[in-house]
Amino acid sequence: MSPELNYQVNFFKLNSPLMEYNRNVYSQNGEDGILEYIFSKLPATHSRYCVEFGAWDGKHLSNCFNLISNGGWYGLCIEANAQRYEVLVRTHEKNNRVTCLKSYVEFEGHNSLQNIMARVKFPHDFDLLSIDIDGPDYFIWEGLSNYIPKVIVIEFNPSIPNDVVFVQGRDMSLKQGASLLALILLGKKKGYELVCATACNAIFVRSEFYSLFPIQSNHIVELYPNGGGRIFHGYDSTVFTTGMPLLIWSGIKIEHEDLQVLPISLRKYSDSQSR
Repeated sequence: MSPELNYQVNFFKLNSPLMEYNRNVYSQNGEDGILEYIFSKLPATHSRYCVEFGAWDGKHLSNCFNLISNGGWYGLCIEANAQRYEVLVRTHEKNNRVTCLKSYVEFEGHNSLQNIMARVKFPHDFDLLSIDIDGPDYFIWEGLSNYIPKVIVIEFNPSIPNDVVFVQGRDMSLKQGASLLALILLGKKKGYELVCATACNAIFVRSEFYSLFPIQSNHIVELYPNGGGRIFHGYDSTVFTTGMPLLIWSGIKIEHEDLQVLPISLRKYSDSQSR
């Protein structure tokens, strides 16, 4: 996520009661503090386990490193890039609670997430899964069937309006993402409820734990009001935009004139138009 996404936080108030706990140690949008609060409410266990892939150096914008380094958690960190993997190993070289793997995470087959976890004998009923691969995140979660994390943090595309179900194609090379609503529906299907949405991450807990949190309603408009932008047009076929001042990840500003399909000379309206 680029720094330009910060305009989203200022554009509207994030309403989840859990946002009051937001705090960054290594995370980007307050996830560290929110996750600490969530796990303080969940039943205590002797050891806690987390999984993060696309782990980079193990610290940069990580949703797990604070828990590993300051909370004594066990971790599985997966990174495919050779140079970043070397740094990842150095980050955790003195920590025998962390397993680092150099691997891509794929939809299915030998390098599916659950097959990778099976090879390292990771617990099936573990605590936290952080999914952030800038595109096909939806399909990684959809394909996870043999493991049941208590909490899932997953990136969504905040430019998509709240009432739109959008999922990019099932293609690792695409970088388009999924809407928050699409992830909410997938979560319900898999037995999870939304408890918080930061600027670009949705945080879900297993349904059995939802009542532990002070949330009167987790409807999308309650936890993430006014998400995304809109495109509409006038009677004269002029195209307008709202809530979409820039292309978030490139930082390019959008003016409605940039999106016109017809030249101004053809933007006319009458009761009996002809081509």
